[in-house]
Amino acid sequence: MYYPLVRKALFQLDPERAHELTFRQLKRIIGSPFEFLIHQSVATKPVTCMGLSFKNPLGLAAGLDKDGDCIDAFGAMGFGFIEIGTVTPRAQAGNDKPRLFRIVEAEGLINRMGFNNLGVDNLVENVKKAKYGGIIGINIGKNKDTPVEHGKDDYLICMDKIYPHAGYITINISSPNTPGLRTLQYGEALDDLLSAIKNKQSELQQKYQKYVPVAVKIAPDLSEEELIQIADSLIRHNIDGAIATNTTLDKRLVEGLNYCQQAGGLSGRPVQLRSTEIIRQLSQELSGKIPIIGVGGIDSLVSAREKIAAGASLIQIFSGFIYHGPKLIKDIVNHI
Repeated sequence: MYYPLVRKALFQLDPERAHELTFRQLKRIIGSPFEFLIHQSVATKPVTCMGLSFKNPLGLAAGLDKDGDCIDAFGAMGFGFIEIGTVTPRAQAGNDKPRLFRIVEAEGLINRMGFNNLGVDNLVENVKKAKYGGIIGINIGKNKDTPVEHGKDDYLICMDKIYPHAGYITINISSPNTPGLRTLQYGEALDDLLSAIKNKQSELQQKYQKYVPVAVKIAPDLSEEELIQIADSLIRHNIDGAIATNTTLDKRLVEGLNYCQQAGGLSGRPVQLRSTEIIRQLSQELSGKIPIIGVGGIDSLVSAREKIAAGASLIQIFSGFIYHGPKLIKDIVNHI
């Protein structure tokens, strides 16, 4: 109801400045008499996935709430689950600003944030304080200055710290904004990483007497052969879920529009079809052995249904939420 006016004001600001201002206000609103401004009731539509029970199939994708600052605020809006991060072992500033750009005509975003976050310890403290009753996924990555060949060490450090606090854990090896990160999606590097992740998961399961599922987030910029190889690795290593997809480096659909030449990953409506096609292909290769969380360009009930029809068990929104606001959550959940 209020969002069109809010969006008009926010879109007058630099995107990252608008993001910071919004988060400051959300933190003030939650738990105050003004919480009604963001609270909305949505239908309860339980989904079981990765052995977990989700209140509804729509989640907030990683990248919006990197440090877990506004978990309760997003919960009040009706999300069935919230994925926070990407978080790294040590705090890092990310890439130089400006690093976030709106492509308004295409309802897209380009970002080259570079895993800016306050570190895993800060995130854990925020999760501990959250009152949200739904499932919280925690998305983890490697620090920029950690050599790729030692990248798995960063994932294991994060797993150690977040395991008792996470509903599920996402291994982000598909961001285009950390040099060399996407090489971890292929061949021996992927097998080595997944083997180490599963060993750590088993160790932590014994320690905490709790099984926390692990999902792997993949890129949309994969050939059919690469996708087949990734699917095979996920099955062989008994990974619990796949998240498809991250942002794309393919800017052809936004050619000629403002900021289209900016470096970084493109999200929003321009990645919608490619993401859905990756989900469809991945679903065929996984043959129901591993569930898929679909994300990429969901901006309506129809595009949400398309992801599910392609093989996704759960779905997430990010850019569509920026452009359409909390009403999108209600529209999707109530009619999915």
